[in-house]
Amino acid sequence: MVDKVNSLKPGMENVNITVRVIEASEPRVIQTKNGTRTISEAVVGDETGRIKLTLWGNLAGTIKSGSVIKIANAWTTAYKGKVQLNAGSKSNVSEAEDNNIPEAESIPETTPSAGEYRGGGRGGRRFGGRRGGFRPRRESEGEEDE
Repeated sequence: MVDKVNSLKPGMENVNITVRVIEASEPRVIQTKNGTRTISEAVVGDETGRIKLTLWGNLAGTIKSGSVIKIANAWTTAYKGKVQLNAGSKSNVSEAEDNNIPEAESIPETTPSAGEYRGGGRGGRRFGGRRGGFRPRRESEGEEDE
């Protein structure tokens, strides 16, 4: 199944989508909790909207503005209330011959919202952990009946 930009939600995996590259940046090196990584960022879209795409590792810098690309096995995350698309070592990015994807100026400015997303998927934040999370004490706890 091929996804559309407006159907993407945070925490999705195995995303397959065909989009037009609206803007593409040069690769840069960033510091992560796992060490240094090379990334490039792009804005991509289809007839349903736009989304930020982060290309990790060897995929960084491999796309150019104006081209139509097919992305297989990508995943989504949430950042600052917006859904973001990610492609890394297990993803496949290739040029596509798809005349159904509109030109950049015809792609709607709408971006999928992450809403109240709380992690999950690759790199998601965990709450609670092994020892359990914080639980506020109820007023009735610890009081003796008189």
